[in-house]
Amino acid sequence: MKLNVLVEYLNELFQIQNVEDDSLNGLQVENSGGIKKVGLAVDASAAAFEKARDLGVNFLFVHHGLFWAKPVALRGVVYRRIKILMESDIALYAVHLPLDLHPEFGNNAQIEKALGWTVTGEFGEYHGSVIGKEVQFESPVPVDVLADRLKARLPCEPVIWGFGGEMVRRLGYVSGGGLSMLQQAVEAGLDAYVTGEPGHTAYWVAKEAGINVIFAGHYATETLGVKAIGEHLHDKFGLETLFIDLPTGL
Repeated sequence: MKLNVLVEYLNELFQIQNVEDDSLNGLQVENSGGIKKVGLAVDASAAAFEKARDLGVNFLFVHHGLFWAKPVALRGVVYRRIKILMESDIALYAVHLPLDLHPEFGNNAQIEKALGWTVTGEFGEYHGSVIGKEVQFESPVPVDVLADRLKARLPCEPVIWGFGGEMVRRLGYVSGGGLSMLQQAVEAGLDAYVTGEPGHTAYWVAKEAGINVIFAGHYATETLGVKAIGEHLHDKFGLETLFIDLPTGL
């Protein structure tokens, strides 16, 4: 498959030009023009690039790319990463917020699918886009039962800030680093908020607001979207795809 054909397809699928984001979404590093094998990873790291090279991947799709809001000098860590890609003829394609919010392949849509929750609304505005989901249970569910389900389905080792009631009827969730939307969960009157990783400054906000917060891991909650895209590209184009699993413990 030609590189430009796949890039055009992904650009359109994720509508990258219509989503405000700090990430430079789309093709960040090109290759010589052909695609033999597609790799998928959460992070654009040297370890991911080396693994892709060793596995014969020459198109790597990631959620967290190399280039963000500010220009970056090609030296140090960035230089070494770019060097691996170019010497190995690996193209790098990154999709950040457009992957979080995609209605079918997005991280948050895939969390709904994995957990079997029935989404009742949208939740969590970030950079002008609503990227998360709200769930309302018919019967209240204990906080620890929610955490156990997250552990079983993602999998992850949840961390619980049990500052609200023992039972949860309404919760919101945002994959990855969604703790900045905690105040939105408080203002929405949710019983619990589920996101990726904890942060020191939010602890007292959650405690004083009396809301339960469950952290299911930044990495764990953002493997789902890239895996779903790998399956889609295999089914649609017959491409060989593989997920490069490099958990960070966060």
